[in-house]
Amino acid sequence: MRFRRLIPACAALAFSFAAQAQLTVEITGAGANRLPVAIADFTGERIVAQALTSVVRADLERSGLFSLIDAGSPLADSTTPPFEDLKARGADAVVGGSVTGMEQGRYETRVRLSDVQKQAVLGNPAFLHTGAQLRATAHRIADYVYEKLTGEPGVFSTRIAYVVKSTGRYELKIADADGSNDQAALASREPIISPTWSPDGAKLAYVSFEAKKPVVYVHDLASGRRHVAANFKGSNSAPAWSPDGKQLAVVLTKDGSSQLYLVNADGSGVTRIATSSGIDTEPRWSPDGQHIYFTSDRGGSPQIYRIATTGGNVERVTFEGNYNVTPRLSPDGKSLAFIARNGGRFQLALMDLATKQTMILTDSAKDESPSFAPNGRMILYATEIGGRGVLAAVSSDGRVKQKLSVQAADVREPAWGPLVR
Repeated sequence: MRFRRLIPACAALAFSFAAQAQLTVEITGAGANRLPVAIADFTGERIVAQALTSVVRADLERSGLFSLIDAGSPLADSTTPPFEDLKARGADAVVGGSVTGMEQGRYETRVRLSDVQKQAVLGNPAFLHTGAQLRATAHRIADYVYEKLTGEPGVFSTRIAYVVKSTGRYELKIADADGSNDQAALASREPIISPTWSPDGAKLAYVSFEAKKPVVYVHDLASGRRHVAANFKGSNSAPAWSPDGKQLAVVLTKDGSSQLYLVNADGSGVTRIATSSGIDTEPRWSPDGQHIYFTSDRGGSPQIYRIATTGGNVERVTFEGNYNVTPRLSPDGKSLAFIARNGGRFQLALMDLATKQTMILTDSAKDESPSFAPNGRMILYATEIGGRGVLAAVSSDGRVKQKLSVQAADVREPAWGPLVR
């Protein structure tokens, strides 16, 4: 490999780990003009109601789009909110709810979302769940409130993947978007890199070195079973799912230097789609499935290019600076996140593909592996703080910032999963 950091090296994953530790989320910056919302304590089954309310509040606050207003007192879904009091407290919207115990350990949670200024009900959904589904239900409630008030889907019910390493042990972890409910999908003594979600959220493709060389696997999360998707001569790396989930773009060295190929998700059929005298790597499909964006040094320095999925002419995308890598398309295909070297620092950048205007979103120095939230609002990435690897997230306008970390541990290689309805 002739240029540093283009594919995460094993050495970059040599970080410490605290067993069974969950990611914690710290809000380090919030958006301007946040919507003031009161989340009243839910009524009914006390312990369940308190747990639901706290998660809903934490979700909405973490988004950076809402400021939480004290509701004053509990509020059931069937109770008309005290609109004048809430208006005096500064709330524009209010959420109330009630939890009712049912047979066989099940619960019904009813929620009412109201517009305080118009004194009107915006929605009154019901959710059936068990005690074990409390957090998942709270995330669904938060998603409902978020979408009703912003007009865009919430992502609190989505999942993230990331890699953690202890001495001689690597773990590919799956967690809720808020870092809770973490589970190890794979543990290995060899490095694991480049996890990426299938469009339906049921599988992960990743690269494992357990065969003493990089091999691409596809891992079914429900069954835990996996199969080899690419194990050709030399290196097999950087998998990226097609939007229909039928193919992977991969980087292979079977014919010489790192080049781009397509392979079926079941491991059958391989087709080369680009030819270069340099290194082509880090492919990502456009959301419409028509193009693949990738990193290449074919012009002398690492830059981002794109090519039609059927092959053909290659088009250069980035021109500012002499180091731009790791392209990631926004879900609507209008923006491109990537890592740019800026004054000796590796920072997360965002380009408007229509205007080619680019802005730096972070003030850190060792950013890697950007991954868009499925609604395009936030970008998750890896970086270092105080010499320790952490995950961080920033909104696409740069205003909302979060840090996701494990106490006394380092995490890398984040991937944000899709919306699954």
